[in-house]
Amino acid sequence: MHDKIVSDLFNIRNEKFAKFNASLIPTIDANNVIGVRTPELRKYAKTISSPDKFLSNLPHKYFEENQIHAFILSEIKDFENCIKLVDAFLPYVDNWATCDQLIPKIFAKNTDRLLPYIRKWIKSKHTYTVRFAIGLLMRFYLGEKFDLSYADTVIKIKSDEYYINMMRAWYFATALSKNWDDIICIIENKKLDTWTHNKTIQKSIESYRISDKQKNHLKTLKK
Repeated sequence: MHDKIVSDLFNIRNEKFAKFNASLIPTIDANNVIGVRTPELRKYAKTISSPDKFLSNLPHKYFEENQIHAFILSEIKDFENCIKLVDAFLPYVDNWATCDQLIPKIFAKNTDRLLPYIRKWIKSKHTYTVRFAIGLLMRFYLGEKFDLSYADTVIKIKSDEYYINMMRAWYFATALSKNWDDIICIIENKKLDTWTHNKTIQKSIESYRISDKQKNHLKTLKK
């Protein structure tokens, strides 16, 4: 089955796109990027006849295999099964793209049950497990579901990893657009490290969801 999937992917590859895509994902070997665009991968993922067998075949060699894995997991409808399979897959996630495209739909309907797993994942020593956990807080726990304890959890993360801190900045920039009154105090009181603080402001200023008045205020808060 594995050989057939890889063969199918190579049959629809675009070598020029492979080089371009590899340049965007510097944490993986360029030789492990086949060069298949995301819409084609999503379509192909739906054709796999024995997804359970594919999901158990870890680790994968190619970036596209990991992408397909993430797309299959994102469609699983049983929460407990999805959690189990996500937990098994996370240690093998080796890039920001696969991490950010792993968004199980069932999680949105089970945010209370999901929280204990987020708290576990966010303490991981694995870069993309932490990034994944922060991404879940950003996607499912802002707006009406926001709680300051979630933001405090992200504040307390201490890391030199670029892909963790970039997600932290993305989290706070998104939070500013949805929970301004709660989050602006964090920025005003400079509770974040300098890099994440300034990157949060930069991303917020670039956002269409932040008003000009808010952007002007944020500009005065740069470290």
